[in-house]
Amino acid sequence: MTFQLIFTAQYEKRAALFLKRHPELEKQYLKTLQLLEMNPHHPSLRLHALSGRLQGLHSVSINISYRITLELLIHDEEIIPVNVGDHEAVY
Repeated sequence: MTFQLIFTAQYEKRAALFLKRHPELEKQYLKTLQLLEMNPHHPSLRLHALSGRLQGLHSVSINISYRITLELLIHDEEIIPVNVGDHEAVY
């Protein structure tokens, strides 16, 4: 089963700014998105639910320092990225 990534205009702006600041992470970022589409539960993504003010969202890892927060709609097989950045930026 594959999932569909749905990018909002707001997320696309955040991602563009993230990649402008961190061009060295572009390959890792794109690989993370590909894995999300193929299998959001892949162990290397370290998918986990968030709590507190971000309850209802999930997070996946690009690498040790950077994350993507996302809305994971299992029943519709859709994933909507919400934010990308380091721990402080996305949480």
